[in-house]
Amino acid sequence: MGQGGDPMGIARTNLKGVTHYVHSNAYNGYTLFTPLGIRETMLIDMKGRVVHQWKVPYPPALYGVLLNSGNLLYAGQLENGPLASFKGAGGELLEVDWNGNVVWNYQDRYLHHSFCRLFNGNTMVLRWVQVPKDIAAKVKGGILGTEKEGIMWGDSFQEVNPRGKIVWKWLAYEHLDPEKDIICSLCPRSQWTEANSFAILSNGDILASFARLNSICIISKSTGDIKWRWGSGGELGHQNSATILENGNILLFDNGTHCVHISEGYSRVLEVNPATNKMVWEYKDDPWMAFYSAYMSSCQRLPNDNTLICEAATGRIFEVMKSGRIVWEFVNPFSASSDPVYGHNRIIPRAYRYGPEHEGLQDMKGKFT
Repeated sequence: MGQGGDPMGIARTNLKGVTHYVHSNAYNGYTLFTPLGIRETMLIDMKGRVVHQWKVPYPPALYGVLLNSGNLLYAGQLENGPLASFKGAGGELLEVDWNGNVVWNYQDRYLHHSFCRLFNGNTMVLRWVQVPKDIAAKVKGGILGTEKEGIMWGDSFQEVNPRGKIVWKWLAYEHLDPEKDIICSLCPRSQWTEANSFAILSNGDILASFARLNSICIISKSTGDIKWRWGSGGELGHQNSATILENGNILLFDNGTHCVHISEGYSRVLEVNPATNKMVWEYKDDPWMAFYSAYMSSCQRLPNDNTLICEAATGRIFEVMKSGRIVWEFVNPFSASSDPVYGHNRIIPRAYRYGPEHEGLQDMKGKFT
């Protein structure tokens, strides 16, 4: 198990940019992130220098990802969206070329949090939908009387083709159990599930993170059934960024929010074996309170077996070895003047590292440092 305690941790410094870099142990590449509230996505090298940036017409809902084409797939926020006060509200999904030209877009005022470009060229999106009142009345948990205008919102996964046509969808309320899938007792009942991330498995199934249920699930693409779930027994606290690894294990960022068994919040990154439901690796700090983001955040297993971690609330991105040793750290120097939910901040919702061999970075050859 990995444990921090490295003196370079930004929770205990006021440094900005790259604060720590062990060349021999870090995975060299380019790191992509979008500061919350700033209409730019940044690509930085290992020394923290901005080597490319995309200026986009919408503030970020959360993040962007680099496609193999070199284009940026980016979730923008419609500032007048009907649920703009909800965390992760989006509404506009853009594909932007290297020069910042919009080459594709999909607009739906109820989009939120996460998205994924599929191998068939379609795009999977996450959308809020109203939970039917008869089902909502049966849902357990949450703070009574806190539905938004008397409405409970749930989640839907939708696959859209390049023309924007919906070719497949999944409605959470059709497959969850209102008696067993219980809302966190400290959360309002305005949302039942609050899906905040998902990943597509090799067979097309969906690995989804439902924050308000404190659980991650695998959804069958063919039947819609939930094939596997973990976390609602007290293991997780409003987790994020669940991804599948090459070894079949699941990597996720456990935010540690609203955990009933601890007095103060702290975050962890976990690797879980879904065949045994056992945790096989964990990263946390020492003292454990020094690493904490109550919301957003991400983790990515790198080709050298290190893990890139984005601690959203502090605007900190860092890379750790399996032992827990920090070998690279960056702190966001870009400050957002305002955000409808978070106000003045240095938040980085998610971050991704791409190696110099990535198809979308061929123009960067010779510039890598």
